[in-house]
Amino acid sequence: MSAQILSQHAIRQIDIIKVQNGNNHLVTDDVAVEEPLEIQLVFHDGTSKQRKSISVTMRTPGNDLELAAGFLFTEGIIANSESLSTGHGEHNSNLSNIVTIELAKGITPKLMNSERNFYTTSSCGVCGKSSIDSIKTASPFNDIMREMIHVQRELICSLPAVLRAHQHHFSSTGGIHASGLFNSKGRFIALREDVGRHNALDKLIGLALFKNWLPLNDHILLLSGRASFELVQKASMAGIRIIAAIGAPSSLAVDMAKDADITLLGFLRDDRFNIYHLGAQTIIE
Repeated sequence: MSAQILSQHAIRQIDIIKVQNGNNHLVTDDVAVEEPLEIQLVFHDGTSKQRKSISVTMRTPGNDLELAAGFLFTEGIIANSESLSTGHGEHNSNLSNIVTIELAKGITPKLMNSERNFYTTSSCGVCGKSSIDSIKTASPFNDIMREMIHVQRELICSLPAVLRAHQHHFSSTGGIHASGLFNSKGRFIALREDVGRHNALDKLIGLALFKNWLPLNDHILLLSGRASFELVQKASMAGIRIIAAIGAPSSLAVDMAKDADITLLGFLRDDRFNIYHLGAQTIIE
């Protein structure tokens, strides 16, 4: 599957002054668009249809239904693809920055897992949480049987070049994060981009949810930047067991990887990377 292009509104051209070699030049530059997205949830409470605003998140337009579905899943508000109605959801026809996800009849969302104001910036996916406990979610795939994964070092080192080849917007803006999905043999599966790294991953997991790919326990997740706690937790929710990041992990990301027994790699570039945790069922040869 090739990477899906973001919305045509994902990049904006603006006039800037470029200072170079002591001279000023008037040029046109590409910048990543950042706009709010309101995620609404429609569900039946047993007597009537309810509509509830769940979150406002700052994101780059594009793949918004995937973002909304992935967000609801990684926050533990919905459990699986069967929670969604046949049509999944829709954009408001008049307001492109509102997206609605409709649940299947008989499905009650776990809104107690949404104990936050749910305003999220593009740089913070846990902002607004009302308690320490509310940032923790439990993967529905913790108890499934897992086979050993064998991955070649050379294969891991080859992934960043593949990711860059599929990043359509980073080269022009320098401000778009990417989450890429590969199988354990290194075959590229999909990529999603966003100004927020957590949004890019929610879009990717939302795609997997719509495609019934979950759990992703025989896949590799590649992050274009650093690995934070929230990204490792979202990956854990999707059953991912190998995460590789171009940048550094945080201490809490390492702790989360150990708790979830996820193989976590950082500073992946050229022919080198660091192993911060090696999962019990992962062999890197």
